[in-house]
This record gives sequence, C-alpha cells and structure tokens, in this order.
Amino acid sequence: MAFPEKDAGANFVLQSKGEWWHAGFHLTTAIVGPTILTLPYALRGLGWGLGLFCLTAMGLVTFYSYYLMSKVLYHCENAGRRHIRFRELAAHVFGSGWMYYFVILIQTAINCGVGVGAILLAGQCLQILYTSISPHGSLKLYEFIAMVTVIMIVLSQLPSFHSLRHINLCSLFLSLGYTALVVGACIHAGTSENVPPRDYSLEPKMSSRAFSAFTSISILAAIFGNGILPEIQATLAPPAAGKMVKGLVMCYAVIGVTFYSAAVSGYWIFGNKSSSNIFNSLMPDDGPSLAPTWVLGLAVIFVLLQLFAIGLVYSQVAYEIMEKKSADVNQGMFSKRNLIPRIILRSIYMILCGYVAAMLPFFGDINGVVGAIGFIPLDFVLPMLMYNMTYKPPKSSFTYWINTSIMVVFTGVGIMGAFSSIRKLVLDAHQFKLFSDDVVD
Repeated sequence: MAFPEKDAGANFVLQSKGEWWHAGFHLTTAIVGPTILTLPYALRGLGWGLGLFCLTAMGLVTFYSYYLMSKVLYHCENAGRRHIRFRELAAHVFGSGWMYYFVILIQTAINCGVGVGAILLAGQCLQILYTSISPHGSLKLYEFIAMVTVIMIVLSQLPSFHSLRHINLCSLFLSLGYTALVVGACIHAGTSENVPPRDYSLEPKMSSRAFSAFTSISILAAIFGNGILPEIQATLAPPAAGKMVKGLVMCYAVIGVTFYSAAVSGYWIFGNKSSSNIFNSLMPDDGPSLAPTWVLGLAVIFVLLQLFAIGLVYSQVAYEIMEKKSADVNQGMFSKRNLIPRIILRSIYMILCGYVAAMLPFFGDINGVVGAIGFIPLDFVLPMLMYNMTYKPPKSSFTYWINTSIMVVFTGVGIMGAFSSIRKLVLDAHQFKLFSDDVVD
C-alpha cells in the first residue's frame, strides 16, 4: 500500500524502500547511543542484584513492547490502513481525544529533547578533545555547540530517513567500538593504583534509597526508549512485520553486547562513586587519568561521530511534519521548489536545537525526567494498550493479563520516577546556569 499521493512528508522523508537490516541499523542508532555510558550510574542507585534485574527486565519488556507495536502496525496495514507515524497510529486506536494529543506531546518532546541532547553532548565531546590538547584554551562550550550545529545543518540536508542507512550502519559499529574501548579502559583502571576504593553500598536512609532507585529506573527507561518505531517501520518496503522483527533482533543483539558490558565493567570499578558519564570517572578532575589517553580520546571521537547520526535520526519526525506542508509532492524531491524550503526549514530547526543546547547545558538531570514522563508511557504502557484495543484478546487470556500487568506496574513506576527525578532536578537547580561552560553532572 502506497503513502497518500499528496503527502510530501511521507513520500519524501519516509520513503518505503528499506530491507530488514536497514530497520536494524535505524533501531540501533535510535536506542544504542552514548546514554549507555550512564548505565554504571543507574546501577549505583540500585545495587548489583536489583540493578541487573531491572536492566534485564527493561530489555525484555521493551523488546516485547516494540514487537506488539509492530504487530498493531501490520494489522492496520493488512486492513488497508498503513500508519506511518506515531500520531497517525494513536489517532486510529484512541480517536482524536486527549490521548491522541498526549501522544503527540510526548513524542515531540522526546524527539526535540534527543536532538538538543545530541548537539549538547557532541559539543561536550569536542570540548573534551580541545582541553586535552590545549588545557588553557579560551574556547567555551557554547562555541563547540555552534560548531556541531553547523555540521548538523549540512548533514540535515540528506533528504530521507532511508538515505541515513549507511550512516546508521556506521553508527552501529561506532557503538560497538566505543563500548569495547570503555570496557577495556575500565578493566585497565581496575589495575591502576589511583582507582578509588570500591564501595557498592546504597544510601543509608530508606527514603533517599527509594528516590535514587526510582530515578535510576527512569534513566534505564530513557536508555531503552525509542520514540520513533512507527516511523522506522514506515521506511520498510511493505509488508513490514517479519522484517521489523528481524530488525529488532539485530538491535537487541547489539544491546545485549553493549549494555551489559558497559554497565558491569563501569559499576565494578567505581561502585557508588560512578558518575553519570563514565568518562568523568575515568578522567577525574582532581587526579590522573585511569586509562591510556589515546583509548579515551578514541572513544570520545567515536561517541562524537555517533551523536551526529542520533541527531539526524530523531530529527526525521520534525522534517516529515515540516515537509508535509512546505513541499509539493508533484515536483521532484530535488526541484528548486522543494529544495529551497527544505534547506531553510531544516537549517532553522537545527539552529533552534543548537541554541537550546547552548542555553541549557544540564541535560543529565533532565534525562531521568524525560524517561519517566516521556519514554515510560510511550514505550512501556501505550503499546500494550494499543495491542489490547486492536486485537481485543479475551480478558481471561494470558496475553491480556501480562499486558495489563505491565501497564499497571510501569504506570506506577513512571509516577514515582517522575517525582524522584523532578526532586533531583530541584535539588541540583542551584548548579544550573544559562550558557554555562560546564555540563551539570
């Protein structure tokens, strides 16, 4: 089934040309990113046993969730209604009520937030490389963010999601590369004389321990989150169901290798001293580096390069929305009529993302809030609800009860995670400074 003839956003940005391995590349870029460097910090709030349990549970639930969403999309496709956007799918399942607008709100917030965060972290990577070469250099963080923004403006002109397939294949290898380097650095740090004493104890107060645990769970939700699965499935040549499952298996194979190795090695070395970015633990401000400089420098370069791919992937929804109104589907993708508006609008979008990144360099704390308020409902609750409403399994069936149980549990986790994450945001608010030269840990 083809996309609507007059829908330029669909025909240009979400071209249906991909194979299953292309979906695997896109999914891996959307999920396996530098946020895995936060995993030791997430385990810090949970401890070994609960931390590894939650990591595994999040992986199983999200795979199941994305599988169910793929089935709902395929069911609609077989009925002659191929939904290529999250908001389309929400409108079909929930109607045009408040639930539809809620989905639009959280998906937009997630996509814009990831775009801003990718630019901010890429700017920070450039700053790390610069200060290692010129410790007393005069360039500020916002200047590196401006450099990244210029590069993103150029890359954003790749016209379609499908045109990112080679970039996203490179992204997959980059994630494996910097994970291997970080794990190697952690093992090396374990033999260093300067490594801090290992302490895996949790906070002594039960209330603080509970808040930290729910904040960690929210961070894990954000790390596993993917707010663009329908759009990724739309890039596949129909029928998409079997291809999408193969793509998910590829993605979760990479997740299994990278997530566990980074989480276990980082927490093993630093315990409850783990930073929200493992690089900060390996390169402490008040002491010598705990790993060879070339290893950490190469890892930072790999992260920097992958951040460009992540920023591009999560910008596709914004481009599709803009070009649905601004482009003329009756003229060629590279016609003057469509090329000029695309260059202008995508450049403006990237400039706005770069400006917000420079103005608000404290996305570490915001990550937990986004996970609780955005990713938990979008990825842990709504797919189960959509499946139950679409397939209508009997209320006595195992599928109905497992889906309902997941929805109830993660609704509670989301509420508690939002409360604890916002609490941490408020406690750290005194460190926030607009256009600061330092990213708040």
